[in-house]
Amino acid sequence: MSTVPASCEGYRMPMDSRVILRRHGKSFYFAGQFLAGKQLIDCSRLYAFCRYLDDIADCSAFPGQARRVLEKVYEDISNGSSREPIVNDFLHLADSHAIDKRIVLELIHGLKGDLEPVEIRNWSQLLLYCYRAAGTVGLLMSRILGADDPEARFHAIDLGVAMQLTNIARDVAEDARAGRRYIPAELLPGLPPGKIADPDKAARPLLQRAVEAILATADCYYASGEAGLAYLPARPRLAILIASRVYRAIGSELRRNHCVTWKGRAFITGRRKALIASRTIVHYVVNNRYRACGGGHEACLHRAFAGMPEAHCKGIPA
Repeated sequence: MSTVPASCEGYRMPMDSRVILRRHGKSFYFAGQFLAGKQLIDCSRLYAFCRYLDDIADCSAFPGQARRVLEKVYEDISNGSSREPIVNDFLHLADSHAIDKRIVLELIHGLKGDLEPVEIRNWSQLLLYCYRAAGTVGLLMSRILGADDPEARFHAIDLGVAMQLTNIARDVAEDARAGRRYIPAELLPGLPPGKIADPDKAARPLLQRAVEAILATADCYYASGEAGLAYLPARPRLAILIASRVYRAIGSELRRNHCVTWKGRAFITGRRKALIASRTIVHYVVNNRYRACGGGHEACLHRAFAGMPEAHCKGIPA
């Protein structure tokens, strides 16, 4: 594997992480162009590591082997050293930004769950999964972008949860074909993954309402995520706002198509991303709410994963 110099720590890392981001995370790469150079490099390194973990879980034909690889990464992160270059690079990144390694251990825990058939039972189980799959990534990003206030990290979790809920709504059919049903059973009673991928006429309205419920919940978490942007420095604040608006537009596209998930995956064109970015920049310039911290985070948004690293637990009944 070819190597390129890492940002400025004096060691080398695998394959230019910006290439990985550009190839696999198009929406994030687009928003990342509004970051300063060092921040973009470090965010790309984080994305490359998370993509590496995702690929272990998603691309292996042998779940047992994938589980063993993830368990080895878990052990390496816990011990603080690894022979795997991309894991070792993440450990350098975590040390340079004082990242709590328990966060990535929860991410790995969530990915291990994806190796088995997934049939989420209820909203609490879904939101806990979203915390592990993407709220953790929001926490990791918040450290890299310079958000040191604990309140900021609550909102960072929420933006990650919102994006994961959008992913779930977008990928309903694809996940169902892989034997995974992330939409809670209480929204789709008696509907197994096979009937979600290609629903019959009677099941379609039920599935459409369930997808709309997922998107409505995502909207609540997007609102909280954006409310915490004031904790970020100005340049990453704008970049994350653009990422939020571009990703949220996937949900708007689903709604425009009446949440019909079985006819193809919703996506946002490059031209529309550029339009969203330009409108977001104007909105950001004229709107002061992104420059002043709001009235505090709503702890109830974290009820389903209270007790997880850096979640907001204060005020939630035991």
